[in-house]
Parts: sequence; structure tokens; C-alpha cells
Amino acid sequence: MSSLFRSIVNTSHIKGTPANIGLLIVRVMIGAMMLLSHGYGKLSNFGDFAAKFSDPIGIGATASLTLAVFAEFFCSLGVFFGFLTRLAAIPLLTTMLVASMIVHIHDPWARQEFALLYAIVYVSLIFLGPGKYSLDHLISERLANKPTKSQAEIEM
Repeated sequence: MSSLFRSIVNTSHIKGTPANIGLLIVRVMIGAMMLLSHGYGKLSNFGDFAAKFSDPIGIGATASLTLAVFAEFFCSLGVFFGFLTRLAAIPLLTTMLVASMIVHIHDPWARQEFALLYAIVYVSLIFLGPGKYSLDHLISERLANKPTKSQAEIEM
């Protein structure tokens, strides 16, 4: 479990200040845009949305709205701060793919394209991670400096 968690928060593969600043800008902007443009409105007007929200995957309108709020508000906070970024990007990616390929499938391309642009950023964050200027990096550094049990200690 520890090695899996370490790989999720690992940011050591991104080298150079420009790349890390670029990831910071992308992460903060995409997190803020999704949070403020989509997530906050759904969360603050949950009761109004619950009755009329679409049910694209057949789990009910309220459950679909709950998943959308979780992704668009709470996971966007994770992306914004660079906290468990790779994991936080997965529900966001899923939400954008559902929006593009199910909810807006019969809409003009411009409606689908918008969700797909978000999706591309989330795929990139899943592969690249949040970069050096993130909470994941701080966690990764602490885990790297944490002494591990030696084989002798484990056998005792």
C-alpha cells in the first residue's frame, strides 16, 4: 500500500522550473475554472438541480448530481491544491467524458468540444502529476525522507 501511495503522489519525474510552473498554472486554472463555473453552482443549488438534473448513466438524477458535485467541486479542490491530483483527476475525466459523449452527444460539436478540452487536461494531469509546486510534492518529499523498516526489523 505504501509503495502504491508513493507512486500516486510522486512528482520527481518532472524536472526544471518552467515545467513545474507550467503544471502549477494549468492545475490552478483548470481547478478554479471547473470549481467556480460548474461545481460551486451545483453544490450551492443542489436542491434546485436535483429535480431536473439529467440521469445519463441510469443511477437516478440525485445520484448523478451527487457524483457531478463530488467531481466538479471536491475533486477540483484537490486539483487546485495539487492534493492527490492523479486520483482527483479520474472522476473529473469521467464526468467530462460522460458530459461529452452521453449528455451532449446530440448537441453541436462546440458543446462536446468544451468538455473534451477539460478531459484532455485531466488525462495530462493523470500522467504527469501536479508538479513540484503542490501538496503531492510535499507529501512525496516527506515519504522519501521517512525511514523505512530494514529487513532485520521486519523479521524480528
